[in-house]
Amino acid sequence: DGKDLSKWKSSGKDSAAKWTVSDGIFTVKAGTGDIETKDEFDDYQLHIEFRTPSEVKGNSQGRGNSGIFMQGVYELQVLDSYNNPTYSNGSAGSLYKRTMPLVNASRKPGEWQTYDVAYTAPKFNKDSMIITPAYITVLHNGVLIQNHTAIAGTTPYIGAPQNQVHGKGPIRLQDHGNPTSFRNIWIREL
Repeated sequence: DGKDLSKWKSSGKDSAAKWTVSDGIFTVKAGTGDIETKDEFDDYQLHIEFRTPSEVKGNSQGRGNSGIFMQGVYELQVLDSYNNPTYSNGSAGSLYKRTMPLVNASRKPGEWQTYDVAYTAPKFNKDSMIITPAYITVLHNGVLIQNHTAIAGTTPYIGAPQNQVHGKGPIRLQDHGNPTSFRNIWIREL
């Protein structure tokens, strides 16, 4: 509800989320770690708004870097990509290190931006083989940037994607050391 982080926890732990909360906005508190929803999901529609710092410090991946992990596994990159050259599959709206966005729809640093996401979880058979990959459609500030894109496994910084068998998972937000803010987050299970 934007008033507190009672629906969130520190990622991978049962301890309270440690980011800051003020006026319906929560902001990465560098060094406190990722946070994730206490609830877990598979197929859903997600709306989330984010704001990278208005004062530009750094370049490439050092500007407003964060991420939104579908089911706690697959990263949709959050980054200040306004006039900020970086590797194409690491820019805002990319499936990190896997699929670049169709277009850069980023607003200026300090402005609120939106991601509207339709996500379908991967399906596995009894032998732990993938039957259907995860799919994601993303609108960034109302512009289609991922169009029913198949997610070819995990999104690690280095290495090939893996298909790890899993069930429902949380929405995880990344602490990448930048004071990125989030608000107006809602999810509708499909």
